[in-house]
Amino acid sequence: MADTKVVKIKLVKSLIGSSEAQRKVAAALGLKKLNQVVEHHNSATIMGMANKISHLVEVSE
Repeated sequence: MADTKVVKIKLVKSLIGSSEAQRKVAAALGLKKLNQVVEHHNSATIMGMANKISHLVEVSE
């Protein structure tokens, strides 16, 4: 697992007005505040979660 790449996920849009499921996905990714950036290993699970809330986050490698 030492060769896995790290992705940065940034919350760029507020969670106000989003569904409860989208809020839970953001919380599971570790995103609480606007413009907060978290780093995760690039895996199918993390990318699937980011894809679920793609309109709220910005992903960079």
